Amino acid sequence: MIQEGNLANFRKSYEKGVISDNFKHFSPFYIFQKWFEEAVEDKHIIEPNAMTLSTISSENCPKSRIVLLKKFDLDGFTFFTNYNSTKGKSIQNNNNVCLNFYWPSLEKQIIVIGNANRIPQKESDDYFNSRPHGSQIGAIVSKQSEVIDSREFLERKFIELNDYYTKIKPKRPKNWGGYLVKPNSFEFWQGRKNRLHDRLEFIYEGNTWTSNRLSP
Repeated sequence: MIQEGNLANFRKSYEKGVISDNFKHFSPFYIFQKWFEEAVEDKHIIEPNAMTLSTISSENCPKSRIVLLKKFDLDGFTFFTNYNSTKGKSIQNNNNVCLNFYWPSLEKQIIVIGNANRIPQKESDDYFNSRPHGSQIGAIVSKQSEVIDSREFLERKFIELNDYYTKIKPKRPKNWGGYLVKPNSFEFWQGRKNRLHDRLEFIYEGNTWTSNRLSP
């Protein structure tokens, strides 16, 4: 039995990878793609595109939650949500956000800091139309982050709208769509033995990426 408050014996030695100094000469987008491909190939990782999104509220309180990355390229990282949700309101107030990818079986972590902005409506429409029918209905039903009376209310509403949209094609709600996070910094973390972890930082300055190795 675990003694209350005593977690001192939870220890792990990290020995699965390295970040050599040669990485400093690569593009951070290139490193991200290679690490992401490793995560996709790792059978222990069910959702390699799961990432923690952290935002700041109008009261300057941080909040983090898991969202799914749906696209990444040299422009940045795209995810979708309800614009009227807590995260959407926070981004509207302060579009500085942080993304965190953590893949325990690879002993790798990536932290991305950047600015989130809505993507063009056409791109949100295209993605919404590609979603399974049930997910489309769910996006229409849910007034994300608002208080509801019960689970039954939500399921009843889903059934009603699902029946309605058997006759017509669902359209993307105007309050639902994508955000593009354009990064201004990356940090790549690789667990290493004796807690001497590898940390490599990239910062976007003057239209170029500069890199630094950080102390663990």
